Amino acid sequence: MAYAFKVMPGTRICLAEFDPDFDACLTPEQGAAEFDALNTELAEMQQRCYACRQHSILMLFQGLDTSGKDGAIRNVLRNVSHHGCRVEAFKQPTDEELSHDFLWRYHKVTPAKGMMGVFNRSYYEDVLAVRVHKKVPPGVWQARYAQINDFERMLTANGTIILKFFLHISKEEQERRLLARERKKRWKLSPSDWRERALWDDYMEAYSDALTYCSTPEAPWYIVPANKKWYRNLAVCEASVQTMREYNGAWVAALESE
Repeated sequence: MAYAFKVMPGTRICLAEFDPDFDACLTPEQGAAEFDALNTELAEMQQRCYACRQHSILMLFQGLDTSGKDGAIRNVLRNVSHHGCRVEAFKQPTDEELSHDFLWRYHKVTPAKGMMGVFNRSYYEDVLAVRVHKKVPPGVWQARYAQINDFERMLTANGTIILKFFLHISKEEQERRLLARERKKRWKLSPSDWRERALWDDYMEAYSDALTYCSTPEAPWYIVPANKKWYRNLAVCEASVQTMREYNGAWVAALESE
């Protein structure tokens, strides 16, 4: 079964209808065993993609603070070749970046053929945080849904496989994780984390709209229940493997013909 919820194009999303505690009735032990098998397969397919240079892979991770973006990236990609994978973490844009269109700083680091690129946060922040903090007028961020869809359509038409994951945690779980950081990992906590939490409902609305308007046949969104870290990792890995299997036959054939 599919462990992440794939957003079908044209579906109106309300995140309140998705349970962040969902675990497909698996035990952590069952999940770990299945994850290990899928993770091995993921690493093998990534090496084939790297070797034959027919496609690139772009993985996007979005989620509120403490949703586990770093943890998911670290665990799901633990066995991929570092020669063929690059992680980009986007912070506040620089003055130079702000002087260009909002997609400029992302486009220049999209992965080349054979490479796997991982975006820890992405251009979706320009319809999320930018919207919530009212940094641009509504007409500007509303127009960006279509611009993002066009951008992703162009990437996929040129051989990029796009995987987009929204890591979905509950407000209660976020509070537990923030308090745990205060006790044990203060270096990972900033005052802005609590300020952003006060905007929870605004973010839920913004994410629901982004998932609704920007899940396309070329680049669908996956909603990943993320309260349980082991299940989060399994769901991301399984969705990635299922997608890459569609291309694996062509990669194998290309390598065998050399």
